[in-house]
Amino acid sequence: MDTRGCAWLLLLLSLPQGQSHQPLHRSKRRWVLTTLELQEEDPGPFPKLVGELFNNMSNNVSLIYLIRGPGVDEFPEIGLFSIEDHQSGKIYVHRPVDREVTPSFMVHFDAVDRSTGKVVDESLIFNIRIRDVNDHAPQFPEKEFNISVKESQAAGQPIFQLLTVDLDQENTPNSQVLYFLVSQTPLLRESGFRIDLISGEVRLSGCLHYETAPLFTLIVRASDCGEPSLTSTATIHVSVEDSNNHMPTFMEDRYEIRISEGQVEQGVLYLPVQDGDSPFTPAWRTQFNIWDGNEEGHFDIVTDPETNQGLLSIIKPLDYESQVAHSLVVVVENQEQLFVCTEGQLQPLRKAMASTMVSVQVLDTNDPPAFHPQSFIVSEEDGAWPAIQLGYFNATDPDRADSQIRYKLVHDPENWVTVDEKSGVVTTKKQIDRESPHVNDSFYTIIVHAVDNGLPPLTGTGTLMLFLSDVNDNAPTLRPHSRHLEVCESAGSQPLLIEAEDADLDPYADPFTFDLDNAQGDVEETWMLRTKQGEGHSAELTMLRSVPPGDYLVPLFIADRQGLAQKQTVHVRICSCRSGSECEEPSDTWLLWWALSPVGAALMVLSAALLCLLRCSCTFGPKRLRGFIPSDSGHQTLIVYNEESKVPSAQVYLDRMVPRQQPLQLLEGRVVEAWSQKLQSIDVLEGDTGYLPHVYREEGECEGAETLSSLTFLEQDLSPKLLGCSGSKSTPSEAMCFTSRVPS
Repeated sequence: MDTRGCAWLLLLLSLPQGQSHQPLHRSKRRWVLTTLELQEEDPGPFPKLVGELFNNMSNNVSLIYLIRGPGVDEFPEIGLFSIEDHQSGKIYVHRPVDREVTPSFMVHFDAVDRSTGKVVDESLIFNIRIRDVNDHAPQFPEKEFNISVKESQAAGQPIFQLLTVDLDQENTPNSQVLYFLVSQTPLLRESGFRIDLISGEVRLSGCLHYETAPLFTLIVRASDCGEPSLTSTATIHVSVEDSNNHMPTFMEDRYEIRISEGQVEQGVLYLPVQDGDSPFTPAWRTQFNIWDGNEEGHFDIVTDPETNQGLLSIIKPLDYESQVAHSLVVVVENQEQLFVCTEGQLQPLRKAMASTMVSVQVLDTNDPPAFHPQSFIVSEEDGAWPAIQLGYFNATDPDRADSQIRYKLVHDPENWVTVDEKSGVVTTKKQIDRESPHVNDSFYTIIVHAVDNGLPPLTGTGTLMLFLSDVNDNAPTLRPHSRHLEVCESAGSQPLLIEAEDADLDPYADPFTFDLDNAQGDVEETWMLRTKQGEGHSAELTMLRSVPPGDYLVPLFIADRQGLAQKQTVHVRICSCRSGSECEEPSDTWLLWWALSPVGAALMVLSAALLCLLRCSCTFGPKRLRGFIPSDSGHQTLIVYNEESKVPSAQVYLDRMVPRQQPLQLLEGRVVEAWSQKLQSIDVLEGDTGYLPHVYREEGECEGAETLSSLTFLEQDLSPKLLGCSGSKSTPSEAMCFTSRVPS
């Protein structure tokens, strides 16, 4: 067994300097040493013997002892320890040691053969302990503390805890601290403090009274248990926060006020109170409530934040006729709960609020008339005629039963009814129309005022809601977007959607029935109309044969569910679509430029004059008519007609008859030539009375020349049927209509 690995340490108490000591010897042990321990802050003198060690191999070998490590040649304290001349194991310390800086030192010892310089045994590592002494007093983190405590704080509850720090060795009497209350200012019998000896918690030992002592000063001492004991002190300033230990009270036990009926008024009564707590604190702030007498919700009470008094208000008008007086019980309490302290203990308080009585007298005033009922509904059929009694308004004066009430109509936007001033009877004076813009969802509103004879006169308002039941008084009509349709020439067979609408309600509206007007020429040969199934308000218009581009009229009838129908006309424009699926817009710039030119203006004036002359000649003219234009409808829908007068549209007729591609000069020349031929064919014999007037046609039969449009044509643009009216195609100017004075 390796003897170097079997070294054992023997710890011995160090002896005071000057006393001898002998180490214990055991077999197989080669290192023998005394336990090394130093007293903190040892005053010396220095160097001072700490202890001694030796190796039992020194019996055979001359040894030198070496020492190294912290306190010798390493931090934290270099040169603190040394060995005497390296020839013995005596260890010395050279200065005082602070345990709070370095509580111990780990030192290495070596034994070296004096002759060879070799280490003869394993190094010895041992701990030099620093024995603590009570050299630090407990320290408070602050010298003074400021805390606040509610006046309502219960006794025995901790309000603050003191903590101290002692730098002496932990878990020793030197660092164990005890706390003591040295003094209390002011010192009161029922208001006291105490401090826990071990924990340092400060507690109340009675009740606080803000009004008696709002501030306390406590001096506390902390002492350790060392020998000798060290102490320190701190000061605690305790501020007492006022709490609610005073109940608010009213200045008076009863209040009386007078209020006129029908008014809403704020702050009709101020209710001052007294409170002994600190102003503007929750203990002083008041809360008011109406405990009794406000079942109808006429009154309300709030707290004035500045004066702390109650403000009573009328939030719902009082009615003298219903109740002439009101008795209110008003109570007041603080925002913070009330408490009392009895014999140093907080006690619950049963009665925490004060009360007062408020008597309210209601004064009679003139009330407006009241309608019975204020609003009612009357049903009448749409289209009702005058002199029908719809109902009557009934109003009474709540002040007097014998009051005279006048009724006045104030809202009747269509002026349909009258209201009798005395009886309130409502009677129609005009026919009623449910389609009026003032009828909303079949209801028409009539408003009437009732005025009493009080001073001053007051007015009540009543409403009659007239419900108009629908009748079938409107035939279906085309919707605006279905009156003018466009279709490309290449897609002529594509169905066109037609939609209709009816101002009547069900069952006098859709589903609609769509039919072509067969009396209009060859409409059935050109068009087909089919009602869309399942919708009831639309149909599809389809072209049966190809027609050239132009504007066409398609007459049709639309009937509602009850069979009420009227004639409608769809304007269909067939156009060229070179760029796609939309019609190209025609350019009317040339026409506008022509109309604004001087020549165009002159021609327009001349045309208007000739038109008047021709119309007169058609009825009373003396010349013989060489030809006439028969009253034939011609090719159906080639011309757009005005639906009321059936007069051809000049603009459309010009569009169809005048080629727009011709230059302006050519156009003006052809128009002048045409008018010259027309003027030459008119032979008016001024002053010739040799023949008596003879009527050949009744007024209105001459349809060939009723508008300017029929005069503005060119020869090559006239149809063969129209030219046949004169008997010869070579004289189109003779196609104008006159009444001959010679019977044919």
